[in-house]
Amino acid sequence: MTPILEMEGLRLSYGPVEVLHGVGFSVQPGEAFAIIGPNGAGKTTLFKAITGEARCSAGRIRYRERDVTDLPPHVRARLGMGRTFQMARVFTDFTVFENVAATVEARLRAEGRFRPTLRRRFAPEVTSETEGLLADIGLPDQRETPAATLSHGDKKRLEFAIALALRPAVLLLDEPTAGMSLGDRAATVGLIARIRRERGVTVILTEHDMDVIANLAERVLVLNYGETLAMGTMETVRADPAVRRAYLGEEIYGD
Repeated sequence: MTPILEMEGLRLSYGPVEVLHGVGFSVQPGEAFAIIGPNGAGKTTLFKAITGEARCSAGRIRYRERDVTDLPPHVRARLGMGRTFQMARVFTDFTVFENVAATVEARLRAEGRFRPTLRRRFAPEVTSETEGLLADIGLPDQRETPAATLSHGDKKRLEFAIALALRPAVLLLDEPTAGMSLGDRAATVGLIARIRRERGVTVILTEHDMDVIANLAERVLVLNYGETLAMGTMETVRADPAVRRAYLGEEIYGD
């Protein structure tokens, strides 16, 4: 099977400090792939490289066999690469409904399927799709709620809906359960698994919670100081002595 996303020899620096040192891997269509590592390992920087938010000094990125290394973030998003952030990014001055509807409308305009008019309401096709997304992620009863007043977990869910409104083929989730209660974390894991199953979305995530990784990811890449330390199934990387020393810890997964 041809990978949907391929990275080859990625190097990226912030000033004189090189953060990524020749990282490379590929992800299959529909796969759930996790990137883990200690704080400062380069996980978020790798996400920024994939989405075009940070420019690599060396290496290539291919999406659906197309070289996207030099394409800006908005072009990659239009091609089907979406992402969420460690701290949820939503339009706090908008309601829940307006956050998602504005994104749906923007996508339709970019696709040439929607022509803006002088009106005060969203078009029926925008409203219909937005209501479906809110129902899908469990926020239909909060459509008129200002986003600024949402709980942390609900803001993360709203950000997830905004990302889905772009209809991505690849969805990058940066710490999707960070700061959540146990209940919200379990609900989010279930939501991600269901969306991936129902929509066939390829999921790439970073996460510190190993239970979340074990429940979602088929393969895991372990980064350490910007280098690939190990890659394989969760069982494989758990058994790797170098991974235990650098990240998981002998006291957690001892012999």
